[in-house]
Amino acid sequence: MDFTYEPSLHVPFRDQKVLDRVRNIKRKDIEKHENPDFNIQVVPDADMDIIMLFDIFHRIKTASDANEPIVLIMPNPWPHFRMLAHMLNRFKVDCSKLYTFNMDEYADQDGNVAPEGWKYGFGFAFKKYFYSNLDKNLRPPEKQIHSFTNKNVEDYGQMISDLGEADMVYSGPGWTGHLAFIEPDAPEFKADSMAEWMEMDARIVTLSPFTLAQNSLHGSFGMSGDLAMVPPKAATIGPAQVVRAKNRMQFCGIGVHGTATSWQRLITRLVLHGEPTPLVPESVHQLLRTDSYVTETIAMDIEPNFEKGY
Repeated sequence: MDFTYEPSLHVPFRDQKVLDRVRNIKRKDIEKHENPDFNIQVVPDADMDIIMLFDIFHRIKTASDANEPIVLIMPNPWPHFRMLAHMLNRFKVDCSKLYTFNMDEYADQDGNVAPEGWKYGFGFAFKKYFYSNLDKNLRPPEKQIHSFTNKNVEDYGQMISDLGEADMVYSGPGWTGHLAFIEPDAPEFKADSMAEWMEMDARIVTLSPFTLAQNSLHGSFGMSGDLAMVPPKAATIGPAQVVRAKNRMQFCGIGVHGTATSWQRLITRLVLHGEPTPLVPESVHQLLRTDSYVTETIAMDIEPNFEKGY
């Protein structure tokens, strides 16, 4: 017996036909896309972090060897950045012309950006895991390591443009399909068209309740579903910084502690094969030259498993 219903009004993207279509995309078909510049590749789960770290290392070293500056928009820092610093130290790569921009940072209910010294913040983590682990004689000046502050939010996009735009931006979809903290249901990113939305710059944004749920499962917030622990707002780059970047890499590989359970399996299909729309921010990559990597776990066919339950 059939039982039909509309998605909850809380769900940002609610086109049932598109949702039904992408739910049924099989592992064998997920790499296919009509845009030849949108390159989707399924990789072993264990390779995902290596691919990103190697690309960052390669770009920094190549620029250093050519004595040229390099501008990177960096994803949320995680402990593996220690390995990136180790590789740069091991090969004695001069990072003096490296410029990094964290893609986002938390903010309070009034839009005040978390200070760099806040131990749960991305600015703090980037300095802890990457910058402080670089040999002092290889580090770039600290002023070239950018994170959001109350003073620079409105100028963040222009700061990147002044350096000739980002050479690479690394990103991956959140539960809502957000890119950085560009939320589909945030009033601060409301636009009348995709074209208008793609020109929007960095700003303070209201986080989706789904993002609060997602990040409450993160180790930094105790992995315990503590919704009240996650700040309600954030500073984030805008779509314009992604569109203007010279290169883009997208990563879809977040699971729950090594299990097959993942909130990212459906949204990845929507990001890769749904209609490009501000209601699924990471879907903008379909319109751009992007290398997208998907783990085998995320590429798995979506099927019910009543024996598993939660």
